[in-house]
Amino acid sequence: MGMALMPNLASAQTVNTQDPAGSGPIVAALGWLQGTLLGNVATAVAVMAVAAVGFMMLTGRMNWRFGATVIIGCFVLFGAGAIVSGIQSAAG
Repeated sequence: MGMALMPNLASAQTVNTQDPAGSGPIVAALGWLQGTLLGNVATAVAVMAVAAVGFMMLTGRMNWRFGATVIIGCFVLFGAGAIVSGIQSAAG
């Protein structure tokens, strides 16, 4: 009952966060790692992996369930930003 009278307190609040002092090199290293794992190199590796898995599934050397898991994992990894944006926009 009390929260119904104060809707401002019930809603999510934004938090302004800052990096701790001295964390510049760590933040830079993590930014580089993210760029590497989601950049051109990772995209090329994922394309080759999907092609190899698809070929192995077609020739019967790989279980279809495992192959589908690998392919869906690539879609989730590279589409994570769009997935999160969609969830956030749907949530309000």
